[in-house]
Amino acid sequence: MKFVRCGFLLLCLLLPSTAFATTVNVAVPSFSMSLVAFMAAKERGYYRQEGLDVNFVLMPAAIASRALIAGNVDFATVGGSALTASLGGAPLRLLFSSFNRSLFWLYSRPEITDVKQLKDKKVGVSSIGSGPDAMLRDLLRSHGLQGGKDVAILAVGVDSSRYASLANHLTDAVVLSTPYNFTAQDAGFRELVSFVNHDWVELQGCIVAREATLKSDPAVVDKFTLATLKGLLSARSNRASTVPVVANMMKVKPELAGRIYDLSVPAMTSNGALSEDVQRKAIEHVVKQMNLKEPPSLQRLYDFAPLEKATRQLESQGWKP
Repeated sequence: MKFVRCGFLLLCLLLPSTAFATTVNVAVPSFSMSLVAFMAAKERGYYRQEGLDVNFVLMPAAIASRALIAGNVDFATVGGSALTASLGGAPLRLLFSSFNRSLFWLYSRPEITDVKQLKDKKVGVSSIGSGPDAMLRDLLRSHGLQGGKDVAILAVGVDSSRYASLANHLTDAVVLSTPYNFTAQDAGFRELVSFVNHDWVELQGCIVAREATLKSDPAVVDKFTLATLKGLLSARSNRASTVPVVANMMKVKPELAGRIYDLSVPAMTSNGALSEDVQRKAIEHVVKQMNLKEPPSLQRLYDFAPLEKATRQLESQGWKP
């Protein structure tokens, strides 16, 4: 019996640490800057330290929300489409947000010089119901146009597909994130709108979970939130070590990764939390789009208790990125 125990202990030492880790599947819409906190947490071992083996599963934002609702993934990073689903009654909660300003740009063919000229044109987004889709419709509305009626809005997929649709004249304009905004710019397409410079709140790089998970597996929620918070704080404060993470994640050269990082940092939250004012602004355009007379309480959509717990834990430990 003693030999068996020793053999088992030796086997435990030889097996990789992930063999005993809890597998966590996370739906992500793209490997863009919005994922930087999560990728930094993974590459720097913060998830592993919490006993988690995190897998990122690529899928369009609207599908990510449905996959989360169905329990096919444990978490999703899509803020806009998750809030849209929550406002429609889905049992989801937003726990954390890496960004509270939009990291999207609207690029068009060079001859289109004004948003109003998009009338009777085709505009590509990742998926119908995503945050950028709602933001685009709000933009069109502010220019007297109705998305889906005056302007055709097409679900084209990930950034590379959206850019390809513009380059191949399948669309007249597309909503892009980094690095494809630079690609479009270098190719001579026109930047119609920089959403970063507008007063739209757009939540990206979020942690969204099912209500059921918050009740049934709070330990995993706490560990995932803690590690992701460490990733965000580390990414915000350490440019030199984060630029290589961005370059590897987005498959771009370090120089371009640095441009992306510098452009994105001002839109990052300080610690993943959102003020009540920002929480309200994040759902304003969705409430208008859904014609809701009265939105539900913020507590029905958001739950920052795990993040507050993680923040207190790091402060008590004196943790520094």
